[in-house]
Amino acid sequence: MSTAPELTPAAPLRRPGPAGMSAGSRKIANEALRGSVAFKALSTFGDFYTFVGKVFRTMFTTRFRFREFVSQAWFITTVSFGPALLVAIPFCVVIIFQVNQLLIQIGAVDLAGAGAAVAVVREIGPIVSVLVVAGAGATAICADLGSRKIREEIDALVTLGIDPIERLVVPRVVASMLVGLALNGMVTVVGLVGGYFFSVVLQGATPGLYLSDLTLLVGLPDFLASEAKAAIFGLLAGLTACYLGLNAKGGPKGVGEAVNQTVVFAFMLLFAANSVISALFLQIKLGA
Repeated sequence: MSTAPELTPAAPLRRPGPAGMSAGSRKIANEALRGSVAFKALSTFGDFYTFVGKVFRTMFTTRFRFREFVSQAWFITTVSFGPALLVAIPFCVVIIFQVNQLLIQIGAVDLAGAGAAVAVVREIGPIVSVLVVAGAGATAICADLGSRKIREEIDALVTLGIDPIERLVVPRVVASMLVGLALNGMVTVVGLVGGYFFSVVLQGATPGLYLSDLTLLVGLPDFLASEAKAAIFGLLAGLTACYLGLNAKGGPKGVGEAVNQTVVFAFMLLFAANSVISALFLQIKLGA
């Protein structure tokens, strides 16, 4: 009696993935996507957005570290005051000198005070002060936090139950804002005094008209807007420095790269924010 041959189960069919891609092809495509520049940029932006949200939530819901804030404010001031003063004098004077040359050509040099006030109060003051904060103070913050990160001090704080954002980040961000406000006032005074010297002594403007025209086009709302810009710029510089410092990796080389990125990214954010704030302020002022 003949026996029927045994039937072996057929091998399972491999279903192709989307658009006919196999599992291996999908894996290669996903790895290529993760390695793309656009994906890394979007991922970094998302992480930074999440980080900013944590900082603001911690700032208003936890105890403020006042002693750390005072220490960081003094530290940022010591590394930023001298460079801000040295940058403010030539920067403000050159701009005012060029504006006065134009006024001389049209016979209106006595309006030098109005031109100096518009240039210094609205734009030069906040930009110069916070460029120095971003270039000197923010880089120092990033280097400090980055060195703590590679020495695993940040991980030790987390292990001990201490929130690094509450203990380290919030005081530095608030200190950066405060120093930006203070330096803006200092740069404004230095710019107006330097503009007086160049306008009156070197370019023949009338001293009394220079002083009286300071408030011709600029008033208290302009100065308050300038201070608001300086505070926002300081906030952005501090957030950028803290984020890149806490995410530094790769040893001392990685810390150096994070410091370089702090300067570039902070400047990009500052100029973008300056354009938006200036446009909004002028629209509100002209509309009023």
